[in-house]
Amino acid sequence: MKLIKQHDPLRLYMHPNRIEAGCDEAGRGCLAGPVFAAAVILPIEFHCEELNDSKQLSETERSRLRPIIEQNALCFAVEICSPEEIDEINILWASVKAMHKALAKLTIKPEHILVDGNRFRPFEDIPHTLVVKGDGKYMSIAAASVLAKTYRDEYMKKLHERFPTYDWARNKGYPTKKHREAIQKCGITVYHRKSFNLIDKQLSIDF
Repeated sequence: MKLIKQHDPLRLYMHPNRIEAGCDEAGRGCLAGPVFAAAVILPIEFHCEELNDSKQLSETERSRLRPIIEQNALCFAVEICSPEEIDEINILWASVKAMHKALAKLTIKPEHILVDGNRFRPFEDIPHTLVVKGDGKYMSIAAASVLAKTYRDEYMKKLHERFPTYDWARNKGYPTKKHREAIQKCGITVYHRKSFNLIDKQLSIDF
């Protein structure tokens, strides 16, 4: 009999008496494309056993969860920072800037912000808490991770139609061997992050 490993149940809120928004991003480690960030406020009665860190879910599972999150959230927003912004201010602060953009678009102002990771800059006058691996601990962060990931994957699939050489429909801009080889052979696009190490040194070695 095959045993299915269940993840620990996620907490809905850190502070149930406050309006709390969860934030997460997708695409920090990519060589191409924007970084996406989402902010989500869930209702106090929200329940979804399937919800988890987006990296622990299959593409099919994320696609199934996205409309559940969008239809049940009190409000949500997804925003980006472009490759140009990433090159200008670095990927860490571009990720934070994208989170700020998403928070600013929420139709309900949160009273507390839960942020996945260990770095953030204060947003307006709203207190925040950093939660390392928070997408596996809090529903609002997990929901944000699912939205950021699915929106970004959808965007990269559309870019793939214009630039099929880089295989973005499969690698979504991450540094796979095929992606790096395509960069070495065909050069870069306006969607590549020029401040990143785009060509693997191993591909440049002459034997």
